[in-house]
Amino acid sequence: MKNLQCIIADDEPIARQILENYIQAIPNLEIIASCKNAFEVLEILQTKTVDILFLDINMPKLSGLSLLKTIQQKPSVIITTAYPEYAIEGFELSVTDYLLKPFSLERFLQAVNKVPQKEVSKPETTTITKQEIPLSIFVKSDKKIIKIDFDQINHIEAYGNYIKIFTDTMILTPQTLTEFLEKLPNHFIRIHKSCIINFNQLKLIDGNQVVLQNNTKLQIGKSYRKSVLDSI
Repeated sequence: MKNLQCIIADDEPIARQILENYIQAIPNLEIIASCKNAFEVLEILQTKTVDILFLDINMPKLSGLSLLKTIQQKPSVIITTAYPEYAIEGFELSVTDYLLKPFSLERFLQAVNKVPQKEVSKPETTTITKQEIPLSIFVKSDKKIIKIDFDQINHIEAYGNYIKIFTDTMILTPQTLTEFLEKLPNHFIRIHKSCIINFNQLKLIDGNQVVLQNNTKLQIGKSYRKSVLDSI
């Protein structure tokens, strides 16, 4: 899995430092430039392949949104700003996410997880290709950022305002089951209001239970039984 090449664009030194710290905390992100204005960004984009642009809106001479309107081949763009009123215009320009300062590492991670992870950079071509499907996800657990490959996940269980992710170990992370399901590929299905399974790990269905490849037995919720059987 290649690292995602990142550019920071913000005229505030403290804001750039915060983003640099967040990026350095995530193993598959790599900073290739930290820019003070939009013109430095344009210069970088002419010579380097960029996967993610972390872009402030209120910059001198040329604003972040004005910059986006001039870029033909855009990387994934994550807006970082203190101004909520530009959100609609930002999403009209197809930004990946819109972060309002100050934002936490957890919220930053949620935005990064929306960027498709790639084995190789996308080639310039007029051929329509399928969107790259992410192979892994990063989650926050006990002040750590942990990378989890989707094919290593057996199942996920709700635990209050947290979820338990079961691989060969158990990882506890602060988010809801519904929020996490939205980030998962299609082969993850909900079998109960408090449980999601990796369908690729399904071994058999025994009455109202599923049995996974590691022999874990999990209850199928009554309202989910039909959707589980339809997935077979």
